[in-house]
Amino acid sequence: MTRIFSGSSFEEQIGYARAVVAGDHVYVSGTTGFDYATMTIADGVVEQARQAVANIAAALAEAGCTLADVVRVRYLLPSREDFEPCWPVLREAFGEVRPAATMMVCGLADPRMRIEIEVDARVSLPR
Repeated sequence: MTRIFSGSSFEEQIGYARAVVAGDHVYVSGTTGFDYATMTIADGVVEQARQAVANIAAALAEAGCTLADVVRVRYLLPSREDFEPCWPVLREAFGEVRPAATMMVCGLADPRMRIEIEVDARVSLPR
């Protein structure tokens, strides 16, 4: 089993990895729109969604796969009204892939967070 870390201070403070690779499965933890280099987060949900997808893509790349290998995605938002504005970003990331998906309305760990995205992927055979 391989653990992947992004440099997020949350990983150290809480005690988890950004992603875990177990065989050909990759499990990416709930990922928010924080820019881990600066530990800052944009105010807008669309910008947060875009950054979260970039953070996920970076973890997947380290695991040896891409967004095209995602088989399951979960979207977590404190406000259901924030989901639809994110659709273009999410369609750009996953529209060709068409993973199984769930959206849930729930509280997030930090009030600045407006979306959290979690994915499961499979490392594919060489293309």
